[in-house]
Amino acid sequence: MRRIRIVIADRHPIVLEGISSVLATQHDFAIVASCGDAASCIEAIRLLVPDIALVDLGAPEMSRSDFLALANTAGQGTRVVFFVDTAGDDALQKLVADGVCLVLTKHAKPETLVATLRKVVQIRGLASRSHSTGQVAEDSRAGEEKSLTQLTDRERQIMRLVSEGLSNKEIGRCLNIADGTIKVHLHHIFQKLDISNRTVLAALAISRNELHSAPRGSSATGLTQRDPASAK
Repeated sequence: MRRIRIVIADRHPIVLEGISSVLATQHDFAIVASCGDAASCIEAIRLLVPDIALVDLGAPEMSRSDFLALANTAGQGTRVVFFVDTAGDDALQKLVADGVCLVLTKHAKPETLVATLRKVVQIRGLASRSHSTGQVAEDSRAGEEKSLTQLTDRERQIMRLVSEGLSNKEIGRCLNIADGTIKVHLHHIFQKLDISNRTVLAALAISRNELHSAPRGSSATGLTQRDPASAK
């Protein structure tokens, strides 16, 4: 069965954890990226082409209309659902009325969240996309696979360790190489994959099972896993 692929974005880690916990109990959902800001979310949409982006834009870094414009350009058929404190905003209600997004308040019960996301898929017919849209998504994923083949074994090791939340220093200790060398490797990885930050790199690693296919190197027992976006 094809799972519903979701990108979630919220500047509060506890909210991301809560959403992840709720959706993890449902067999038909797969969170392919968890982002802490709008820019990372847009890049994840572009790279991973999810069915749904569940987003809270509480920070003033980007307006909802600007986000929607970028998301529509980045994702082929990705449906945006804004996760908000209150749905009373007039500008937001106009976007909903125009059919360009949906809104779910944070007061909703977990079962409402799940039901709403499933309804989004039913409305858009994402579970059985048309041949043309499906072909675009397949072409995008084929491009990702081709990019991954450009990585060296060392770069794949580093990609895996980034996805586990390790800092550059911890990765260097794990692989017995200098911090500066890690930075150089990351620069090359970002260039080859056409991405700009660790969050998207970690999401790509997880979505493409890099955690299972890349050699891990030396043992890193005892190292604490963290959000890859916070590791420098």
